[in-house]
Amino acid sequence: MSQPPAASSFAAKQLAQTRSHTTAPFGANVIVSSARDGAVIDAICDAGVRFVTTSAGNPARFVDQLKSRDIVVYHVVPSVAAARKAVDAGVDGLVVEGGEGGGFKSPDDVSTLVLLQAVRRAVDVPLVAAGGVVGGSGMAAAFALGAQGVQMGTRFLLSRESPIHPSYKAALLEASETGTVMLNRTSKPAVRALKTAVAQRVLDNGGVLPPEAFARITELYFGGDLDASVACAGQSVGLIDQELPVAEIVSHTIEEYFDVMARLAEQFASRSF
Repeated sequence: MSQPPAASSFAAKQLAQTRSHTTAPFGANVIVSSARDGAVIDAICDAGVRFVTTSAGNPARFVDQLKSRDIVVYHVVPSVAAARKAVDAGVDGLVVEGGEGGGFKSPDDVSTLVLLQAVRRAVDVPLVAAGGVVGGSGMAAAFALGAQGVQMGTRFLLSRESPIHPSYKAALLEASETGTVMLNRTSKPAVRALKTAVAQRVLDNGGVLPPEAFARITELYFGGDLDASVACAGQSVGLIDQELPVAEIVSHTIEEYFDVMARLAEQFASRSF
């Protein structure tokens, strides 16, 4: 969650809204560079959240505060250097996010396939792979490269329960694997988004996002106006061909994972490919 003015009250409202829809455990994300102080952390802890991911900044700012409240903390990293720094700061694990993923990225993007292997060699904490994963085959590949879990963003944007506007969902469903572009490479943060007219205008102006790039983001997300802002999405959008309920996405992912692993087990047993 981002931190606008009165961040702690905003966070408390969002957390309460989430809790009103479920009795299941849920986590929260803290964009470190946007969090002005520890008040938003207190709001998260007071809401009973037990798992937090931190991103876009040095997690050392909030690790002690979170862990003193028995919160499990994972930090999102785009490089080996960032992974080592986060582990030194005391995080419990890492979300290893490759350049395929949508939204805010490092301008020096590395694919999940390479990054996951490199981070696994460098640190000895649990890893969650993010970027390019939409189902069980991607999950099996991530586990083979050293991950203990996967994070799927774009896949869940196209879930039945996702609150984004049908027009946004339609644009995601129509996109191919080449249907996204990286913007803002010469600045920070870079952003992977759909190749919409808005994104093309940014590219035509040197690829640098203007300061007001996200001022009307809610009009895109919930109003369906694709001209209001850049529409974030990962390259995995080209692997998704239907909107499904969350329960089906999860069950299909697990079923496909075990199907893939069973096939690989047969190959292993026979020592053949």
